[in-house]
Amino acid sequence: MSIEIGDSVTIEYTARFADGPVFDTTDERVAEETGLAEQLPDREFEPLSFEVGDGEIIEGVTDALVGMDEGDETTITVPPEQAYGERREDRVIEHNTVEFDQMLESEGRSLEMGTRIETKDGSVGEVTHIDPEIVRIDFNHELAGETLEFDLEVLEVD
Repeated sequence: MSIEIGDSVTIEYTARFADGPVFDTTDERVAEETGLAEQLPDREFEPLSFEVGDGEIIEGVTDALVGMDEGDETTITVPPEQAYGERREDRVIEHNTVEFDQMLESEGRSLEMGTRIETKDGSVGEVTHIDPEIVRIDFNHELAGETLEFDLEVLEVD
């Protein structure tokens, strides 16, 4: 049965940057070989089940799955516009360093490069620049602007 939008599927995948390094997988063997298992010791590397088209999976992977059958395997390249979008400068916000540091201190946190910030609307950013006057927080997805490759295997279609 070919996959259609709305079908429940279970897949195995390995995701890598277009230049080669693996950054995610459901395959425990691949996780061990690439060091991901060591980097993410609490993660269970197991097949992923979801409903096709529910927005849980990036558009490029969803589009590739539609029409595949149980047991099919493929490797796809997903451009940024079908993954996490292009990097946008308007998603990099600047704040006064002293004021921002005081706000973090009031939350019991310290201002450091890489500090993760979550806004009231759920957006997550990372501090990417600190100087005496300005702090920059980048709210782009960490994979924005990246062309990604996925090895996909359809294990089950319901």
